[in-house]
Amino acid sequence: METIAVIDFETTGLGPTSGGRATEIAAVLVRNGAVVDAWSSLMNSGAWVPPYIQALTGITNEMLAGAPDSASVMRELAHFTAGCPLVAHNAAFDRGFWQAEMSRAALPPDPAHEFACTVLLSRRLWPEASSHSLGEMTRFHDIRFSGRAHRAMADARVTAELLLKVRVEIAQRFAMDLGDVEVNHALLAQLQRTPLRWLRRGLVEHVKAHRATAEVQEKFLSRADAAGLDKDNRALSSPCHCPRVPCP
Repeated sequence: METIAVIDFETTGLGPTSGGRATEIAAVLVRNGAVVDAWSSLMNSGAWVPPYIQALTGITNEMLAGAPDSASVMRELAHFTAGCPLVAHNAAFDRGFWQAEMSRAALPPDPAHEFACTVLLSRRLWPEASSHSLGEMTRFHDIRFSGRAHRAMADARVTAELLLKVRVEIAQRFAMDLGDVEVNHALLAQLQRTPLRWLRRGLVEHVKAHRATAEVQEKFLSRADAAGLDKDNRALSSPCHCPRVPCP
């Protein structure tokens, strides 16, 4: 069963290409329709947090002064999310900080760390919503949460709940097309790039590709098993050449 890491960064306000740095990171692991683990940490990059960002997030420069350094936090984050595809709300923002902070920590890319975005998915599934911000999606779906908005763990948990609703909506809306195919990260990544009017077509294409790949894999394994069995039979039928033990 696939495990997805839902992540959220809090930052100094500017983008990573404009000198912005991360101040806090949270990751929530989702598997089999439930949250199974969570982790978060403040991170000290030495960057200054302006007053308006302190007021928004509640993260002060004094709090960050005693936080672990950014590189050690990113190393722990990389370990916690190893092998997990990623989800974020407004993923382009979080992807930028993910890549920048991982690079600063000299950490190699994990091939599994591809992003899906709950903003893009929400726009396709619920176009009638007045907005697709995290706050509006919380109200739209009546998602309950504890903690302060604009703190990494609270926002990551809300995004995880939104992800679960996205998956349920897709599974129910397209049940006949999906059959036994799971609503996995690869499908989410395809649907987020698919225009609304072609959403079902994008899903059907994914299902066809998935089934074609599964069929090829099944044929390969069947041939491998047959070849292995044939090799075993040849070994059993080969004459014994041991000089001291007679053949049975």
